[in-house]
Amino acid sequence: MTDSDTAMTPADTTPEPMRVLGKSVYRGPHIFGRTPMIRIQLLLGSLDGKRVGDFGDLGERLAEALPDLGGPVSPDIEFPELIRLLALHLQARLGTPVAQGLSRPVVGDPGAYDIVFEYRDEPVGLLAGRVALELVDSLLPDEVRGIARLDRVGPSVDQLQRRSEQRGFDLEEALEELTYQHGRQGLGPTTGSLVAEAERRGIPWTRLDAESLVQLGWGSRQKWVRASMTGNTSLLASDAASDKDLTKLLLDESGVPVPRGEVVHGPESAVDAAERLGYPVVTKPLDGNHGRGVSLDLQTPDEVRLGFKEAEAHGRCVIVEQFYKGNDHRILVVGGKVVAAAERVPAHVVGDGEHTIAQLVEEVNKDPRRGEGHEKVMTRITIDEHVRTLLHRRGMTPDSVPEAGERVYLRDTANLSTGGTSIDRTDTMHPDNRLIAERAAMAIGLDVAGIDMITPDISKSIRETGGGIVEVNAAPGFRMHLEPSEGTPRNVAGPVLDTLFPDGDAGRIPLFAITGTNGKSTTSRMLTTILRRTGLRVGTTSTTGVYVDEQLIAKWDASGPKSARMLLRDRTVEAAVLETARGGILREGLGYDAADVGIFLNVDADHLGSDGVNTIEDLARVKAVVVEAVRDTGHSVLNADDPRVVGIADRAGGTIVWISLKGSEAVRKHLDAGGMAAVREPGPQGGTLVLHRAGERIELMQAAEIPATLGGAAEFNIQNALAASAAAFAHGIDPALIRAALAGFGTSYEQSPGRMNVLDRHGFRIIVDYCHNPAALRVLGRTLEAMLPNHGKAGTGRLIGMINIPGDRRDEDMREMGSIAAGIFDEIVFREDSARRGRQPGEICALLKEGAMDAGYPEERIRCELEEDDAARTTLDLARPGDLVVLTPTSIDDIWKIAQTYEPAQPYEETGTDQAGTAADEATATRAEASMGEAPRPRARPRRSAAG
Repeated sequence: MTDSDTAMTPADTTPEPMRVLGKSVYRGPHIFGRTPMIRIQLLLGSLDGKRVGDFGDLGERLAEALPDLGGPVSPDIEFPELIRLLALHLQARLGTPVAQGLSRPVVGDPGAYDIVFEYRDEPVGLLAGRVALELVDSLLPDEVRGIARLDRVGPSVDQLQRRSEQRGFDLEEALEELTYQHGRQGLGPTTGSLVAEAERRGIPWTRLDAESLVQLGWGSRQKWVRASMTGNTSLLASDAASDKDLTKLLLDESGVPVPRGEVVHGPESAVDAAERLGYPVVTKPLDGNHGRGVSLDLQTPDEVRLGFKEAEAHGRCVIVEQFYKGNDHRILVVGGKVVAAAERVPAHVVGDGEHTIAQLVEEVNKDPRRGEGHEKVMTRITIDEHVRTLLHRRGMTPDSVPEAGERVYLRDTANLSTGGTSIDRTDTMHPDNRLIAERAAMAIGLDVAGIDMITPDISKSIRETGGGIVEVNAAPGFRMHLEPSEGTPRNVAGPVLDTLFPDGDAGRIPLFAITGTNGKSTTSRMLTTILRRTGLRVGTTSTTGVYVDEQLIAKWDASGPKSARMLLRDRTVEAAVLETARGGILREGLGYDAADVGIFLNVDADHLGSDGVNTIEDLARVKAVVVEAVRDTGHSVLNADDPRVVGIADRAGGTIVWISLKGSEAVRKHLDAGGMAAVREPGPQGGTLVLHRAGERIELMQAAEIPATLGGAAEFNIQNALAASAAAFAHGIDPALIRAALAGFGTSYEQSPGRMNVLDRHGFRIIVDYCHNPAALRVLGRTLEAMLPNHGKAGTGRLIGMINIPGDRRDEDMREMGSIAAGIFDEIVFREDSARRGRQPGEICALLKEGAMDAGYPEERIRCELEEDDAARTTLDLARPGDLVVLTPTSIDDIWKIAQTYEPAQPYEETGTDQAGTAADEATATRAEASMGEAPRPRARPRRSAAG
């Protein structure tokens, strides 16, 4: 490290190093873009506002450390942008095509920045981000060095490989580690070419393991590949191809020319076989691959014995066969047709009369196209025992100096995996040879086959020149065809995808994504019901779990990307409906690349003040990701009654479809222009649902015909029905099917758990509804008012509510929730639950109560319970015949069970509100004593209630 002479900070300021606040890995479309990206949130400390030029020659020293940067870094670049550019550069120098990203200040957090950059392989991208930070830090003055919490980005180089005891940052070692991780984590050339071709065709793909197992497509349309092995590859055919003796038998019986050979079990039996076949011969393992253990052109018994020994080390048996003189060709057959042919040249060097063979190999390996194993289009040449043996047979060693122009072959076989090269011969291949290769693949039964043909001249018929097929390979590599050393590159991935996805099929199932503050779950279930009417097996994710064909597969909050990916991997799913919440979008983006239909229902104040979402406008931008990721040929269903949803319309993908309960001038203009919409036209019992498309008006049904609208009273479910109808209609589903499906959609617990579930018990009505924010409670209040139009008049029942709000909401949201509840209910039980999300016991209830009392609500009609089950029972204890009880649960299943099994402590009498309150207080006190380990004491029923 070289210190800068430039002063860092004013003398009275204590220097503060950088600090990593956290990271996010976005795997699907996200708030920063559509491509996979990594976000590092960094507190700059004393570097805030500084530029590279403020540190003397820092730009020149960076260019010196990384010569391929192309020159000194601009002195005007600020440090967040510098780190972003370095993270991209460190990946690009590995051959990874990444370029997108941004850096920006974090709103509301002075000195903090989001540094966002594209990646292809997640571990490599994270390591590149860490190395970029460490490199910049290593060049800074001592007083500001030392990044806090760097472990939040990812493991260090030492943690990954532990190749150095040095504690300081070592750039050379870090670059070596990046190269190693890239080779280890990146897709190989064959799999990579298939993925790249899938992307060009719009076929979604998912990596299923750390190796090369990849899913192409979704659900019931998916196909798997691993290198050139596909889901259509027969295991029996692969086994047959790996047995070289069986392969020759099958080929011979199909009229394909093959060398004569014998399976042998010892060196002397190998010599005997060679004598019978006639020299020269080949020895190779019966079940080998990649040319391992193969020895060619063996002329003597001793060479055969050595060949047997080498083959024996790589297979269970050894085969001795005739040696065909000629050039080695790999012919790729896909779907029964030849798609490429390459002449393979064994690893070799050409002498210059000055350098040794070992030195010439070192020079050849400097070719940037060569790498370790299969990471690049060619493989580095290694001088191993096989090479030494081969050179010895020719009277040479690695230290020999070949004459100028002398070609020295270092391998018997021409496999690229051992350093060979390739020359494209596709266009010059004789038709007879094409037919023979295709018959060879057919005889074995492989959908993708690598046929090894030996012939002096592939442009002439093998039946005239001699030669034949020496091997048939399952899972052949594509490297030699994709980027031959000489000749025309061939897109051999295309024909493979043609067989997997014929006629332009993209392997996609219909995908519908729903977002909004409220109504997502119900809309998802309505849409699922409609899709199932078409005969499709539908997968659904929601806050209550993952469902396939209405069967619960996994029970958790499944509104995030992990659950979406789980559903899209299910081979039985023919259509997907994904409830999509803000949390997953912020955490790692969407669980898919693009939707056919995106639905944006509404946006209200919820979850504000966390994860960088401080305003409703921030929240709208997050949720807008769902409709931004709609395909160009798809549709975005938007709520015209919500101005913030209207405000993101120009960013929505596909064709806009408006929904509206109220109607607006904008919707009318949209319809006049031939647009699509689903609107509620005014009328009794909730009005009429009407669909519009290209000037056509289709009257769908009366709102009251949908059981979930509770006779038209539940206006929010009318809106949800409009959204589901619009999505289905836009996707081409017959309105008659939509009508039939919605006519059977109610609010039962079985159909829509926790969404306006109604239960009549003991003369009063219970509603269980997952109402968890102020906007939802307002809507619920309007629905209750419509259900009880005479509420508040003498002789009518009361409204009793159990109300809660999650602990991660703001204090003002909690007070607002209490205030809204005060305007709806005659009796309120505020509750908490065990997941207080950072709040102290009693804190949530206190804020809810404060909000209610600030609204003028009498304290004696407020009760507080810290546990959800106790709160539910206290609320039910308050009820009397004619009342309506609302329970807003967190644990929906548990509260529904309590509601179903509830029995009052004693028969109801003709009592007033005061006696009902007393019964509730008595039951609450009894439960409190039991929870403290005391035996419940019998209580006399007093005439007046104690204060709540």
